[in-house]
Amino acid sequence: MDYFTKADRYLISDIKSILENGYQDENPRPRYEDGTPAFTISVNHVMRKYDLAKGEFPICTLRPQAWKTGIREIFSIYQHPTNVLTKMEEMGVTWWGPWDIGDGTIGQRYGATVKRYDLIHGLIDDIRRDPYGRRKVVSLWQETDLRETPGLAPCAFLTIWNVRGGYLDMALIQRSGDMLTASGGGGINEIQYAALLMMISRVTELEPGVFTHFVANEQIYDRHIDNAHEMLRRAQDREDKEKAEGARSETEKTQPALVLHKSPGCAFEEITIDDFEMTGYTPDKPQLRFELGI
Repeated sequence: MDYFTKADRYLISDIKSILENGYQDENPRPRYEDGTPAFTISVNHVMRKYDLAKGEFPICTLRPQAWKTGIREIFSIYQHPTNVLTKMEEMGVTWWGPWDIGDGTIGQRYGATVKRYDLIHGLIDDIRRDPYGRRKVVSLWQETDLRETPGLAPCAFLTIWNVRGGYLDMALIQRSGDMLTASGGGGINEIQYAALLMMISRVTELEPGVFTHFVANEQIYDRHIDNAHEMLRRAQDREDKEKAEGARSETEKTQPALVLHKSPGCAFEEITIDDFEMTGYTPDKPQLRFELGI
């Protein structure tokens, strides 16, 4: 594969920005599994914008992305919302174990908040009833919930939805992001929320439009820096290959696309992972491994 997605271009630029201009944090909350403080270098206020209607699906090709796993997490937050670890694991979401607050849950967070306030059905009803209203905000940052139990505060916590003609646009606001594992250009967060935009669009009989992602603080962990340089090397190798082969015709530059095989007006709960198909996706290998800060 000798092309870049729009997400790849964003990611390359953002890696360089953090490595060149980032600042190191102090007294970090996260720890690695061995107990060592998980320091980061980061920048503030990163924004990326994609038009799904123009084929700009946000997925990174510099390493494989587990896109189905990301969408399954969206199901556990918005479609069958839960904070119970065993239920999340039954849905294929297996990485939340380290955030167990001691009762088999992640606290009154994410899916528990969506369920308590029926946020997703409220959004769908609002789009249908008053499409051009400007109050379509879905917030996982509910102070009552955050104070009720311990637990990780939501990272991707706010979506804002707007109808534009026959299109539905959405902005995702994220307070903090581990760029290389989840929040960067074409990473799991962008994949899963672009998929959510597609789902809500299909249910409300609109077309998915512009998806904008804002991250207030985006980081690279100190133990991820080698992988950051590896991704830059992969990008440079691809650039060199393109130059050596010469320009290719546009018909040969197939971009990855996520397809949702479901009829307009379907029920939100009817959509399954088998209704999604990723086409034209051939990422660079091998996969990179990242030690998480917990």
